[in-house]
Amino acid sequence: MKTTTLTLRKLKGQRPIVVTTAYDVITARLASESGVDVILVGDSVGDNLLGFDSTVPVTLDMIAHHTGAVSRARPDSLIAADVPFGEAHFDFERVLAGCQRLLQQAGAEAVKIEGGARLAPLVARLTAAGVPVWGHIGLEPQQVRVLGRYRKFGVDPVEAERILADGLALEKAGCFALLLEMVEPNLARTITETVKIPTIGIGSGIDCDGQVLVSTDLLGLNSGVMPNFAHAFAAVGEETRKGFAAYATAVRERKFPK
Repeated sequence: MKTTTLTLRKLKGQRPIVVTTAYDVITARLASESGVDVILVGDSVGDNLLGFDSTVPVTLDMIAHHTGAVSRARPDSLIAADVPFGEAHFDFERVLAGCQRLLQQAGAEAVKIEGGARLAPLVARLTAAGVPVWGHIGLEPQQVRVLGRYRKFGVDPVEAERILADGLALEKAGCFALLLEMVEPNLARTITETVKIPTIGIGSGIDCDGQVLVSTDLLGLNSGVMPNFAHAFAAVGEETRKGFAAYATAVRERKFPK
């Protein structure tokens, strides 16, 4: 059964929502067959697949390219695509055109936008135009050049109050869900209990309505430093290395082809 924004909203309070990333047809198909609720074509493609040091260099062209690959898998999972660095801060017509491209041409079924209350007016106009928007608050990786580092958000009471206000503003603007990244767990629980839309956590504790992990982390494909909140549920990277090594040996020893 195809997951939609409506079925996601109905899952709040019923069972945890499962979200992962995918950037290609094979991963998307496997994720969908495994019962993943939402596939995010994240700008995390930049630092996990394309060799960049952050998500900042990822462009709309790149997101559209990878979203197209995911959509061709025809997953039962909802396909959400990130609006990449800077795009949400242009004039409304350009932002709408970018979202149109992701939905009409690339095959996304929703978009995710980083930013809190300051972007609520934009979100309201997008949802009025028929664009399903997933809000993203707490740590906003696209702001890493300003922040200087990644950190936990909402430990300070003033900052916590602002983040809660961000969530409420985005809910009012029409977001169907909120992503809480690196939000202090007690605050994440408060936000989850306060808003009527699902919250999806990453590094924000156990009390969110769902969890998202980057696929390369959960599959053990990440060759860099794993975030402390991540967990490898498989050792695909090691098995892949073994496969390549076995192939190389078979060729060199003239055992392949037989």
